[in-house]
Order: sequence, then C-alpha cells, then structure tokens
Amino acid sequence: MQRQSKSRQLGQGMTEYIIIVALIAIAAIAVYGFFGDTIRGQMGAMTQELAGESGQKSLDKAKGAATSAGTVAGEKGTLGTYAGQSEKK
Repeated sequence: MQRQSKSRQLGQGMTEYIIIVALIAIAAIAVYGFFGDTIRGQMGAMTQELAGESGQKSLDKAKGAATSAGTVAGEKGTLGTYAGQSEKK
C-alpha cells in the first residue's frame, strides 16, 4: 500500500514540474514574439561585427524595433488597465 502512495507522489511531482516548464516556455515564446525583431537585429549586428564587417545597419534595425515595441507596450497600459481600474495621474 505504501509503495503505491510513493509512486503517486512521484507522479504528482513530475506533473508539477511539467506544468512549470510549460509556463516558462509560454512566457519565453511571448517575450520572443514581442521583442523578436530586436533580438534578431542585435544578433545580426553581433554576427557581422564578429565577421569583421560593419553591423551598424542591423543595429539600427534593432533600435527601430525596440522603439516600436516600447510604443506598443506604452499603448497597452498597465496591469491596472486590464483589471478595469483607471490610472490616477
């Protein structure tokens, strides 16, 4: 009887671990989707610089994408906006 209980506890621990990993993966996908252009631009600039070329074009692209993402984030508001609370200024 005790062996079956221990097996269930191990299964429960594994299930909780899988749920946590899934939530982290979803968060990572959301962040990459939001800042993907910025990340790609910066990686492109680093790659070009390592190759001995100028990465300024890719860096400018990354800056533009970051500015755009910041504007979109500003338009979304804060957590209070989603909770239906008005912002006090």
